Amino acid sequence: MANLGARTNGISSNQVEIPMHVNGVEPKQGEESNIDYSQRAQWLRAAVLGANDGLVSVASLMMGVGAVKKDISAMILAGFAGLVAGACSMAIGEFVSVYTQYDIEKAQLKRESESNNNRGVNEEAQREKLPKPFQAALASALAFSVGALVPMLAAVFIRSHKVRMGVVAAAVSLALLVFGGVGAVLGNTPVKRSCLRVLIGGWMAMAITFGLTKLIGSAEL
Repeated sequence: MANLGARTNGISSNQVEIPMHVNGVEPKQGEESNIDYSQRAQWLRAAVLGANDGLVSVASLMMGVGAVKKDISAMILAGFAGLVAGACSMAIGEFVSVYTQYDIEKAQLKRESESNNNRGVNEEAQREKLPKPFQAALASALAFSVGALVPMLAAVFIRSHKVRMGVVAAAVSLALLVFGGVGAVLGNTPVKRSCLRVLIGGWMAMAITFGLTKLIGSAEL
């Protein structure tokens, strides 16, 4: 009777629970831990840095021009020049940097293959992970252009100088928070810390550019 009560009131101490998976599919709880975030690093770095650079550099340039010129056409023209020059600079710089990394990793892979005398599946998998210079350059240029368009679009429809400067600063601040948040989510890093870091850096760049340009402009050099 005691053994019967033990069986009916609970699970025997010798019972082993075996997890069952339907059709060999593992539970989704651990799927996120299997994501290789390092595979995202190449295009994520180029895209996020490009967008942030385009946003901050063009916004700072427009704020600097706006510090000494109230004409809207001067600000827009300066922003457009910064967009074109910055996108070309980002693309070329990213291409040269990533292509150098590509050559180094390719040479290292060749040395390892020759030493191991093995050109199997592992080598093909390693080649798939090699950096892609053209992809990185294109991502940098496009991202820079997207970021640079934010302050230009914020300023183009506003005629009042003071209101225009305020709207540009507000639009850029919002975009900085968005870029910082997106980069943190995709890179699996703390969102709050990333947003604050990007926002404070953008504010500093705009404030320094505005202040120094205002100082030099008032000195009438």
